[in-house]
Amino acid sequence: MRGEPRGVLTDLAAHAHLLVLGSRGRGAVLSRLLGSVSASVGKHASCPVVVVRPGHRRATDHGVLVGADGTLQSLPVIEFAFRQASLHDQPLTVLHCVWDLAAAVDGPSLLRDGQPEARALLSESVAGFRERYPEVRVDLQVARGFAETCLAADSDRWSLIVVGRHPAESLGRLATPTVATSVLERARTCVAVVPQEP
Repeated sequence: MRGEPRGVLTDLAAHAHLLVLGSRGRGAVLSRLLGSVSASVGKHASCPVVVVRPGHRRATDHGVLVGADGTLQSLPVIEFAFRQASLHDQPLTVLHCVWDLAAAVDGPSLLRDGQPEARALLSESVAGFRERYPEVRVDLQVARGFAETCLAADSDRWSLIVVGRHPAESLGRLATPTVATSVLERARTCVAVVPQEP
């Protein structure tokens, strides 16, 4: 097809169940300077977009990682992650991130204890999917730090990282990199970006 790749692929996504793209793996700085087709399509496509890294070899030990904030809008993202874990017979880790002063000082880290509200929220979010996908082994984790940093850390351990993407409904959101875009630019493994309702 003739046309600018970002626009053509975004238009095609309106009639697709899933869009899969390759990536040159330039990293965050070069992607911002030169423009990234995968980041742009991931930001605007109406269907889920999976970006495959060059030379990526599927890790199988840790399986699928999904970022979840416990809202109703994150349910389609969690469902997509459950489906992928089930299809590929892999475990699923559902990660919720909290940010506080300790995260600013010490950097991102897993929280083994504490944050009972966040853990309860995660349990509620996955309850229905656990019944629908009983074959998927699920691990609920809470981490301290920015979501994009926690999700992209040690990214090559995962076969797939799944993130949600809120609609770009404001100029501020259009001008500021989202969590999904940041993870796309930083991760060294396959990333799925799933659109969320406003």
